Amino acid sequence: MTDAAALPGQPRGTVTSGRATARAVNVLAPNASAMTLDGTNTWLVSEPDSDLAVVIDPGPLDDVHLRAVIDTAERAGKRVALTLLTHGHPDHAEGAARFAELTRTNVRALDPALRLGDEGLAAGDVIRTGGLEMRVVPTPGHTSDSLCFHLPADRAVLTGDTILGRGTTVVAHPDGRLGDYLASLRRLRSLTVDDGVHVVLPGHGPVLDDAQGAVEFYLAHRAHRLAQVETAVENGHVTPEQVVAHVYADVDRSLWPAAQWSVRAQLEYLQDHGLIPGGSE
Repeated sequence: MTDAAALPGQPRGTVTSGRATARAVNVLAPNASAMTLDGTNTWLVSEPDSDLAVVIDPGPLDDVHLRAVIDTAERAGKRVALTLLTHGHPDHAEGAARFAELTRTNVRALDPALRLGDEGLAAGDVIRTGGLEMRVVPTPGHTSDSLCFHLPADRAVLTGDTILGRGTTVVAHPDGRLGDYLASLRRLRSLTVDDGVHVVLPGHGPVLDDAQGAVEFYLAHRAHRLAQVETAVENGHVTPEQVVAHVYADVDRSLWPAAQWSVRAQLEYLQDHGLIPGGSE
């Protein structure tokens, strides 16, 4: 068995519901799949001595799960006061409107179409609820509306799909753009270097105890994939389908459609930087 400490980001192992840091509790949604790993991590975040909590990514439209999140808060003597979204993909956001109905809370998101209430989310915003402080970090790339939340008191960052607890994320082209994603990873690296962030609380997969190691792994992985795609194009594999079959040959074929999103984003990036001819699709 591989030692978890030797894996990128030092994952904690089995993904379960429960406390991850002094302020963050995971309620794992029952929607495991090849794309969602063990399921969506719905995060319940609060100050230990507060009776108010914030929920990040209620997850799929599943009443059993949504009520489990509320029950988890109530067992801890807390009331859900606010709902936040890292981005709009259904496995994170589909249940938000129903959850808002159940909790009588507003939903704040970058995308106005996902909001319930007057307030959105933007770079530099600070969320303050019941003494809790979280800072909004813009991290477009996986999607154009992707956000992370910096939790300084726990030296942690909640990353949605920008960094996963296992494997790597998809750049969901055309909404997601690789140049944006690389800039977002560098922004997260600065949190680990300059702001002391050690822990990644991801949208899927286990908690990571080496945030800087995880970011560096993601950056290296992207550089490696870009080089592979560039070489594949030079060798005559010019369509996204051909590149995926060549570069992702060792990846489960059920993931190839998602891999095509990333390849399209990589081809666009290489074309924009003049590294391959334009119009390869």
